[in-house]
Amino acid sequence: MTSLTDTDFVPMRLGKVVAVGTEDGPSFCVVLESVTDDTRLPICIGDTEGLYLSAALTGMQFGRPMSPQFTAGLLDALGGRIRQVRIDRLVEVHGGTAYGSTVEVESPSGVTLVDARPSDALNLVALVPAPILVAREVLADALARLEGDSPDALLLRRAIDAQQVIIQRQPSDP
Repeated sequence: MTSLTDTDFVPMRLGKVVAVGTEDGPSFCVVLESVTDDTRLPICIGDTEGLYLSAALTGMQFGRPMSPQFTAGLLDALGGRIRQVRIDRLVEVHGGTAYGSTVEVESPSGVTLVDARPSDALNLVALVPAPILVAREVLADALARLEGDSPDALLLRRAIDAQQVIIQRQPSDP
């Protein structure tokens, strides 16, 4: 039997978080990698979300819980778990297009679908592992964005080739 997941979504995993320079300064992007082939999906995310996600992927610990750690702790305290994260739609924002995601949460009260920005959903799944699924429509949009010589296309192609950002604490002054 074929499921919705088998036909409409591509399983992916967290690959890396990169900072790519632009004329306005660096932009953070997370690059997802297909678990079955060499397809990669770069998604531009905010600076704070990029910092947290990079720290999680490289094992850097904060002295106090940041928002993703707090959210993961709440989920655990309430007896919930992430069943999957789906990056499942295109969303019109500020005159442009972004991606929307859904976090499928299982708890003692049942299964709930929670709307989220991909950056927030991916920060959570970096801490409490769960499958990441990307809609074929989103992948088609991403491939189209990579074409040509527009500033966005150049930035996304640089993100795919860039190295993982390493977040390190600065030594304290005496």
